[in-house]
Amino acid sequence: MRESSITRSTAETEITLSLNLDGRGISCIDTGLGFLDHMLTLFSRHGHFDLIVKCAGDTRVDGHHTTEDVAIVLGKAFDKALGSRAGIARFGSVTLPMDEALILAAVDICGRATVDCSLSIPSQMVGNFDTELVKEFMLGFARSLGAAVHLRQLAGENSHHIIEGAFKALAIAMKQAVAIDERFAEEIPSTKGTIV
Repeated sequence: MRESSITRSTAETEITLSLNLDGRGISCIDTGLGFLDHMLTLFSRHGHFDLIVKCAGDTRVDGHHTTEDVAIVLGKAFDKALGSRAGIARFGSVTLPMDEALILAAVDICGRATVDCSLSIPSQMVGNFDTELVKEFMLGFARSLGAAVHLRQLAGENSHHIIEGAFKALAIAMKQAVAIDERFAEEIPSTKGTIV
């Protein structure tokens, strides 16, 4: 089983996270930010990743540190669970409808961090969640994993739908990218012979 557990403690957040890449989409999420909990729950479900996240953060300030730090730890957990990257598909992409929203997500687990988060989210807040933190989440995740993450909004007017579509699309693209191709289970998916 490709699993990992990460604990991270800073002056701003205390995080414990466990991940199973070959799970069934079972999750237990408590970040102190209800909307982020919702996004991580559906990320787990649609990626079929078993995910446990507990974060005690300085949400009395705002949601920035919690969102960014959870993303960093999640990226590190994927990095650890993937190991050498032998046998993975490496690439994943999907165009996902979420009601009126249509989101394209593409990922390359390449060892280099790039993020193009082209989402036009109309509202600054969804509940108590600042929507500019969506990009911060993607940056933290991609940097700590070492992946190129592209998100494009092709349609959409509702802020909740746009963000939910982005997290669902990322989950499905990641599910594809981490999948093992049994024909090449011992091979690194790179002409360089290494990714990490």
